[in-house]
Amino acid sequence: MTELYDSVDLADLDMNEPDDATLRASELEQAAPESPRAIVVLVGDRRYDAPGDNTDKMVVELLSEFNYRVDGVVRVKSKKSDIRKAIETGVVGGVDLVLTLGGTGVGPRDKTPEATRGIIDKVVPGVSQAIRASGQACGAVDACTSRGICGVSGSTVVVNLASSRQAIRDGVSTIAPLVTHLIGELNQYSV
Repeated sequence: MTELYDSVDLADLDMNEPDDATLRASELEQAAPESPRAIVVLVGDRRYDAPGDNTDKMVVELLSEFNYRVDGVVRVKSKKSDIRKAIETGVVGGVDLVLTLGGTGVGPRDKTPEATRGIIDKVVPGVSQAIRASGQACGAVDACTSRGICGVSGSTVVVNLASSRQAIRDGVSTIAPLVTHLIGELNQYSV
């Protein structure tokens, strides 16, 4: 049998292998995807101004448990134009999630769904349905009677949650995997 290849001494080959530090950096870069960015919009005329209210810290902590990096918490009055501006700030700022809290009931000052509807390009009703169903199961009455909506504006997911502590805790737990899935789809298909 004829040998088709010349034998080569491996020492003659100039094989530069990356050092351990380069390999570790490359592995970390691939293994640690960037945390999704979020902003939180607290909607209410007086609700979040009460002494001792720590809703802002609570929601930041809840989101960080699901690997979200919160860029900011914004407080706005229950006015459609103020709510809309706050949501648009997040969308234009390129965050992955704008999470609004409050203003989702049926009272005369509850205008968050209307402000949100004017901004989103696509409604994602399954997320809102999941929030209401989960709210009912956990006893968060304001969550299951919420008019809150979910949708996509550009490459940002916008979600409305009711404002009670129970609705927020349950809502964040419910939306985290759903929004992560939506963000993945948006990033996969973005141009």
